[in-house]
Amino acid sequence: MTAKTDSVPASYLGHRVRLRQRLEQAPDAVADYEVLELLLGYCLTRKDTKPLAKELLRRFGGMRGVLDARPDELMQVSGFGPGLLAFWRLLRELRARYEGAAVFQREVLASPQAVARMAQARLGGNPHEECWLALLDGGNRLIAWQKLRKGGVVGVSISSRDVLEVALAHKASGFILVHNHPGGNAEPSPQDTQVTEELKRLASHMDLRFLDHVIVTDADCYSMRQSQRF
Repeated sequence: MTAKTDSVPASYLGHRVRLRQRLEQAPDAVADYEVLELLLGYCLTRKDTKPLAKELLRRFGGMRGVLDARPDELMQVSGFGPGLLAFWRLLRELRARYEGAAVFQREVLASPQAVARMAQARLGGNPHEECWLALLDGGNRLIAWQKLRKGGVVGVSISSRDVLEVALAHKASGFILVHNHPGGNAEPSPQDTQVTEELKRLASHMDLRFLDHVIVTDADCYSMRQSQRF
């Protein structure tokens, strides 16, 4: 009696090879589900990944939705197991570090959108709120991107003292406060407005430039400065 082993039909293995060749020759002509199919294939090497790729895109509304989906949401999809989840976490961390590379390149953060891109890569899909600080030198170049506090589903508690102590410890000239709203609505809460007003008042007395308070969701951002709440 021989042990049963998983196998993939030779026709499918040939399909995967042809798909990789198409990606090499004309990547823009490869459909989203086919790109995702290939990506999933690096973990599920002995399985036809096309059905799972199509189901993920259908459920989450597109490639961005799939990559930003929360772990609990992904695990509800049939065929998406712990091994794939670990791979997804690695992808998200790679994306977050890519966007955060501005720290090492000393890029100038010239707009709320630049801050939001960095924040969304780190916080997109988070089921809880987190507060981060972008710390800047006199030329608005990023010198540190640091998590300040992790909260719950409906809020994160911070104090002005927490923010100012971190800024002073890094010898920053200015800072941007950033936090996420997991619910998808980027509009500031009354508490967000209160913290902003308090930081404006205190930072000026400590010779620190409080440049903005940016709130991000997976797909949107809200700048207190651009919305004239400063």
